[in-house]
Amino acid sequence: MTDEGLGEIGRLRAEIAALHARVEELESALAERSIGGAAVGAAPSDAVSADAHAAFGALAWLLTPAPALIHWRPDGMVTRWSDGAERVFGWSEGEAVGRRLSELVGADPVSPDAVRALLLDWAENRFASATSEGRTKDGQARLFRWTHAVLRDDRGGAREIAAIVEDAGDPWSEHVLVGRLQLLLQLLDHSRNSIFVKDAGGRYVFVNRAHAEVLQRHVFEVIGKNEAELSPLAPEAIEEVVARERGVMAGGKAVQYEEVLLLGDTSIHFSTVKFPILDGRGETIGLGGVVTNTTSLRHAEAERAALQEKIIVAQQAALRELSTPLIPIADRVVAMPLVGTIDSARAAQIMETLLSGISSQSAHTAILDVTGVRAVDAHVADALTRTARAAQLLGTRVVLTGVRSEVAQTLVNLGVDLSGITTLGTLQSGIAHALRQLGHQRPAG
Repeated sequence: MTDEGLGEIGRLRAEIAALHARVEELESALAERSIGGAAVGAAPSDAVSADAHAAFGALAWLLTPAPALIHWRPDGMVTRWSDGAERVFGWSEGEAVGRRLSELVGADPVSPDAVRALLLDWAENRFASATSEGRTKDGQARLFRWTHAVLRDDRGGAREIAAIVEDAGDPWSEHVLVGRLQLLLQLLDHSRNSIFVKDAGGRYVFVNRAHAEVLQRHVFEVIGKNEAELSPLAPEAIEEVVARERGVMAGGKAVQYEEVLLLGDTSIHFSTVKFPILDGRGETIGLGGVVTNTTSLRHAEAERAALQEKIIVAQQAALRELSTPLIPIADRVVAMPLVGTIDSARAAQIMETLLSGISSQSAHTAILDVTGVRAVDAHVADALTRTARAAQLLGTRVVLTGVRSEVAQTLVNLGVDLSGITTLGTLQSGIAHALRQLGHQRPAG
């Protein structure tokens, strides 16, 4: 993997380590506090303990299995009513959807001015909070906190208002402060990674900006929905993702892996870290994920590998050229000094290079020097004679030089037919012979 890829993985591990450290800090702080009124220790005496308790309260709210989620149009008509909303107000989904919000809760919690103030880019994950009195189905009057955002249509207008509703009179809810959530969002929204939290049933309870952009939804449109309702992946790919997440929660520990998912005709590469979220008793209550899109990195690696392959091919071509050099000695005289071992591939290269040079330079004489050939066997002898015969067919005389006594004996023992090929002891004598023959061919001046 590249240095960039290793650095990215190291950064992810550091983020996970920081999250684990923060959870331990919160659990330590909670050990000194009471949860839901049961006294466990003394009240915090400093701001650090109070902040830790409030932060854990926010996380506990995020992981509530059934938050009260309500969507309604600007004219007040309810379009979504979750199980959590039924728990808070008493109205079922069938009773609520299609009716005006004011008829159900006795209030219009978000004013037209507040709606206009939130007509921002959906990717901003911006929301506001409003507190208003309301009533439940059985007529009980309560104070509710509406944490809301505005969902836009294609023209940029207000399509729906989406809200998470809490009972503001609940002592526990005082720890769930919108400002603290905004600080958390600012931290996570500036991460280049997709970060999300799901409950034990696989429903989203939190996503950062990067993950919302992947899904092309506002964060409030993601909360409470599962992967099958949101993901653009094929059904079988979604099933694979869900099955892996269930395995992570069942395993009880963080898992890091690389995955490739098919989006249409495009393969998307991800470096993924997923981990179970545990409650104070160590029981799994959700799943967290940090996902990095590494597609561009993979493409860069593939491009570099292809470039390296081209370089290797070019180097091999250069080595072949160096191993079979064709040197012009004089007008229409070329020499090819051969060094090292000659195998079948190199023999073919020798013949190709020599014949090409003979044609391009209209060579009268071609000198093959075997002084540097380590061993002459039947294979080498066959390659040399075939090359010489091919050159002769082009009307070129072939001179074989560097034939030592042991080489000559080997050629004789192998029964090599060297008729028509001039053999000389040294390259120098071969060049002199070629020049004399060339002089005889030239007309007198």
